[in-house]
Amino acid sequence: MPFGYLFTVALVAIGALFALRPLPFWGPFGRQSYYFGLAANELPFAAFFWFLLLPTALAFAEGDIHSAGGWAVVALAAVTAIGLAVIAYRALGERARIERAMDEGLGTGWRAAIDADLSAGLRRRPPWARILFLPILKRRPDVRRVANLSYGDAGLRNLLDLYHHRSRPSGAPVMIHLHGGTYSGGHKNSQSLPLLYHLAGQGWVCISANYRLRPQAQHPDHLIDLKKIIAWVREHAHEYGADPATLFVAGSSAGGHMAALAALTQNDPAFQPGFEDADTSVTGAIYLNGWYGTYFGQGPESSPLAHIAPDAPPFLVAHGDLDPQVPAADARHFAERLRQTSAAPVVYAELRGGNHAFDLYHSVRFEAVIDAIEGFTAWVRSRERRAVAG
Repeated sequence: MPFGYLFTVALVAIGALFALRPLPFWGPFGRQSYYFGLAANELPFAAFFWFLLLPTALAFAEGDIHSAGGWAVVALAAVTAIGLAVIAYRALGERARIERAMDEGLGTGWRAAIDADLSAGLRRRPPWARILFLPILKRRPDVRRVANLSYGDAGLRNLLDLYHHRSRPSGAPVMIHLHGGTYSGGHKNSQSLPLLYHLAGQGWVCISANYRLRPQAQHPDHLIDLKKIIAWVREHAHEYGADPATLFVAGSSAGGHMAALAALTQNDPAFQPGFEDADTSVTGAIYLNGWYGTYFGQGPESSPLAHIAPDAPPFLVAHGDLDPQVPAADARHFAERLRQTSAAPVVYAELRGGNHAFDLYHSVRFEAVIDAIEGFTAWVRSRERRAVAG
């Protein structure tokens, strides 16, 4: 029995199984299901090549497949490959599904409404070289990361990283992203890095920041930190080529919850103690695999749903339909409520087969989401330009 080969194939088989049928995160073995399934769900091509095809070829080349047990492992590898093919097929369909969501949220022909200079920079096809060969490599040679800039007085938890193109173009729009971690963990330089590096490579100035965590901090402390980041950007980002008049806020999981709250409470002095006069308005919001409910032990006012108003900014919401931590129905409900009340456009993209943290890698799925975010922001920026001109 080729035990090394068996171990490798078994790991991929378990990952593929939990990618196809994840267990509820909060139930028995839910966390194990989540962590095993996440990589297989987002990286099926790498899983197939490095952990099925290559080990199988080596096992045959070394003469390890000479018993019934060896052929049983080969059979398991073949079944697992079929599972990975299903996972890849689901992900390959995301681009068309997201395009339909954009049509629904922005109107058919939305691409024609984007200014020519912004439309020219939009990506036309997936970056297949990165997806297939470098899915976990985030950095780009044309982007500089300026690490550990302080925006508050909470030490390590009030530091941010800034990403900008090495050419430092002037007038760059800004994207601020907040990490997830149930408000009790996580750190900058972790989530949505493919998005931040891509946008920075296109001339944006991007921010990824730490914020205070539970249990030492409670709502609205985290939100106040995000407001401080927005104020910091308005005061300092021009030093790196930014024009913070165009500023989008984004977040993943708990960070998405926080970003939505910030977008729906713009310039609210209740969440800006000591800097009440700072401009904390945003151009739009990006809500990725977010939490939509109330904060731990607090009332409805701690949920973004409580702050939906007609003057809400444009939103793009993306959520996986197999998210084991937050049901897709919650995301759907938020988007519907926002559309019923807000005068601004709302794009809701439900990702088929999407897990919770789909934004970690250069996957087929997340690259499609990145292109949608870039298209969405270009559409919003074009609309803002026409409003100013007109």
